[in-house]
Amino acid sequence: MDITRNYFEFLGLPVDFEVDQTRLGERYRELQKQVHPDRHSHQSDREQRLAEQYAAYLNEALTTLKSPLKRAQYLLSLNGIDTLSDSRAQLDPMFLMEQMELRERAAEAANHADPEAEMDALQAHVGHELNRLQEAFSAAWQASRMDDAEVLVRKMQFACKLQQDIEALEDRLFDD
Repeated sequence: MDITRNYFEFLGLPVDFEVDQTRLGERYRELQKQVHPDRHSHQSDREQRLAEQYAAYLNEALTTLKSPLKRAQYLLSLNGIDTLSDSRAQLDPMFLMEQMELRERAAEAANHADPEAEMDALQAHVGHELNRLQEAFSAAWQASRMDDAEVLVRKMQFACKLQQDIEALEDRLFDD
């Protein structure tokens, strides 16, 4: 086991945005059996610590590669592009305006004639947008258009955040 390798290599998967989720789960379970700290409880303190490090790295790899946004961010980080801090990438004003309008629409959903239908429509819209952004990221990644890929990740961040906010609002509105 070598935790200096990237997550894809660690799991024996191709370095790509498109990840076979079934294969990811299989590889995770195979490696988890090998590195689980309980399997190493009878070994030296050093080997136990290594097993804990391997298990933590494996869990982090799984979490990252399961999430399209985190996977895209990770791929860009492997290419020296940090999408978690301030960006040099400019988002187009129309996209930002649409995000503001969707946020306003979500904020006003509770006052809509049919709040549940409005929330469902918002979720569907954002879900469709996320799928479109992920497909565009995949194409940009395949074509090594890293500037485009970075902009698409920034947009995915906005859409994912909006999706989380909508889900939280739905919980507050309908889970009383």
